[in-house]
Amino acid sequence: MAKDQSLESIARSIRHDIVDMIAKAGSGHPGGSLSCADIMTALFFADILDHDAERPDAPERDRFVLSKGHAAPALYATLAHAGYLDRAELSTLRKLGSRLQGHPDSNLLPFIEVSTGSLGQGLSISSGIACGLKLQDNPAFVFTLLGDGECEEGQVWEAAMFAAHQKLDNLIAIIDNNSLQIDGRIEDVCNPEDLGEKFAAFGWEVIHVDGHDIPALVEVLKQAKTKGSAPKVVIAHTVKGKGVSFMEGEASWHGKAPNDDEAKTALTELAEQEA
Repeated sequence: MAKDQSLESIARSIRHDIVDMIAKAGSGHPGGSLSCADIMTALFFADILDHDAERPDAPERDRFVLSKGHAAPALYATLAHAGYLDRAELSTLRKLGSRLQGHPDSNLLPFIEVSTGSLGQGLSISSGIACGLKLQDNPAFVFTLLGDGECEEGQVWEAAMFAAHQKLDNLIAIIDNNSLQIDGRIEDVCNPEDLGEKFAAFGWEVIHVDGHDIPALVEVLKQAKTKGSAPKVVIAHTVKGKGVSFMEGEASWHGKAPNDDEAKTALTELAEQEA
């Protein structure tokens, strides 16, 4: 990452890499990866997440868990820009023998906190990590990124209950609230709304934000990173497929790779946004 590169430019580069690697793989999840690119940018490049690619296992590091593990392309692209991966490795996504599997694998990538992909488990894992850090008097925070469709899983709410009961004020959940999942609109599949009211009822502090307004994301994430008496959830309102016009707001792009022509069109659009 160039030192003078703006956060918006980093987000566009991450989106470029998402489209490019999924197209080369011939499979993957572009919609939800593109929708969380601005969130990932704010976390990793705006002094929110305390991390160091040269010391990925530092005890004092903040932990990040990608609960919506199918958005692995967004995580891999972010980690490449942050210096954890060689950007050239992104082209190996989903290839036989690659470290970059379709869902993050902590056995292959030691700087990945935990393997994810089975939806609903990330908040439970993150709650356990946050609880452990408190028992160790470690001041680090735990961030976890969930999908809104993922919040249809009952385990999410068991974890929400546990985290509030344990007063895990070092735990910050972020919901990529793009309103779509593989089968359509979340309100039609199994409506989990209103997510803010639900988390508040479980005892969480709730913050809403435009998930594509990077300055606003930075502000609320800094606000969330304060100790108090409860875990916090940032509900980031996003657009599935953000940045690629023909993918935006289309559930069909949840788990479908673009063909060569579609990828070329998408990458051209993203390049034009940079101009």
